[in-house]
Amino acid sequence: MSEDLLLGIDLGAGSLKSTVIAADGRIVGTASQNINTSVPRAGHSEQSPDIWWAAVLTTLRQLWDSGVDPAAIRAVSFTAGAHTQVLEDAKGTVLRPAIMWNDQRSGAEVDRARASDGDRILHLSGNRISATWTLPQLMWVRAHEPDIHSQIHRIRPAKDWLRRQLDGSDVTDNTDAWGLMLNDASGGGWSDALCAMAGLSAEVLPAIVGSTDVTGRVTKAAADATGLKVGTQVVCGTSDTNAETFSAGMTRPGIGALKLATAGTVSTLTADPVFSEDVIHYPHLVTGHCYAILGTNSCASAHRWLRDAMFPDLGFDGMDARAAEAPAGCEGLLFHPYLNGERSPYWDPDLRASFVGLGFAHGAPHICRSVYEGIAFTLRDCLDVLHARGMGFDTARLVGGGTKSALWRQIIADVTGLTIEVPEQGDASFGAALIAGIGAGVFADTEDAARLIHVRETLRPNSEAKAVYDAAFSRFRAVKEALTPANHDIVAATREATA
Repeated sequence: MSEDLLLGIDLGAGSLKSTVIAADGRIVGTASQNINTSVPRAGHSEQSPDIWWAAVLTTLRQLWDSGVDPAAIRAVSFTAGAHTQVLEDAKGTVLRPAIMWNDQRSGAEVDRARASDGDRILHLSGNRISATWTLPQLMWVRAHEPDIHSQIHRIRPAKDWLRRQLDGSDVTDNTDAWGLMLNDASGGGWSDALCAMAGLSAEVLPAIVGSTDVTGRVTKAAADATGLKVGTQVVCGTSDTNAETFSAGMTRPGIGALKLATAGTVSTLTADPVFSEDVIHYPHLVTGHCYAILGTNSCASAHRWLRDAMFPDLGFDGMDARAAEAPAGCEGLLFHPYLNGERSPYWDPDLRASFVGLGFAHGAPHICRSVYEGIAFTLRDCLDVLHARGMGFDTARLVGGGTKSALWRQIIADVTGLTIEVPEQGDASFGAALIAGIGAGVFADTEDAARLIHVRETLRPNSEAKAVYDAAFSRFRAVKEALTPANHDIVAATREATA
């Protein structure tokens, strides 16, 4: 291949994907590798960074074997989930498995921090403290693993740890800095006060650069390991949602994005962020803008749980086919997908999942469809918060692995009442490749790169189904409220039994 190619590598919660594109946006090659998550205790979620790097090497070998010429790669960039950090000692040794963004172990630390410093943390970091952020996770490490905490010499967000393997760089971008909840949202840079709450100095944190800045070039050692050419440009990168919403076409206010991945998210672009208790903000790739985002903890992960727990012989396609046999509303069956607590709008790590309304008339089709509908209801919960804040939208780009299901896509439109647009390419690895192109000068800026974003399908709500879902959503919320005390009692009893 004589043309310049761009490589984007995205670390997701369940897999790592590498995508190579040409300057006109054509997909030249893709490869992916599953990533295993360790759950040593209920509410814990960890991954080994070594597994991430092994997945990078595997996917690159797959790309080269498929005919992609590594010498044609002009630039490479990484993305990964926010809040997932690697702790290193003074020798650069990883101290423990990386605590994931969906980990809920720091609930007690969150409660104490909210009681003593909740308003101050919101003012400094721009976001409400919850168990998903790195700050309370570091508080947990200090309380429960003091020997490890005392050895922390450097904290690296996941994508920055991976990028360092290529170019030796010691930086992060502003979006991942916010994800650590150790940033100064108003003044820029790191916050000494927030670092002190974590029991650390800002000196353990990398420098902050632009997401599209070139951070270095592929070293000889990295080239030997990966097959990339020595000197290939390496671009900083950003969080997966930042890259994914951009690559889906959320490039101006008024367009939203819904994501059906391990977690589900609802996002929109804003030029004037208003920090609040219920909406999360991060800097966006589009200069001068933030993206406001709300998330539900269990989305495709709940779908995967259903397959593994109840329908291992059906697989995803079989479950999808069975779900299509049930009517909208599942004849009263409701599913609350709080398998790992919940983020927006409840911010409650002690919520738990439930099937409610089961009767003899219900079967496998109802159970499968109710999971699709329950997740759609949680996204509507998030969307209602944005509407209440004056940040609602009528059209949304739909991204994530869940978009493979035509049934689920239509359920999302019917439950939310939104016009749903499905982009041709809308995943984070494609976004990472665009970022690599901006950094390398293949594209002049984000606006120039956005020319490559196209819609392949448009879905509009079905009025009859929407009426059914409006009524079911009211019951969904009422059942959640009724079950919350019981969920809290169950979680408390389980903690006592396993303490």
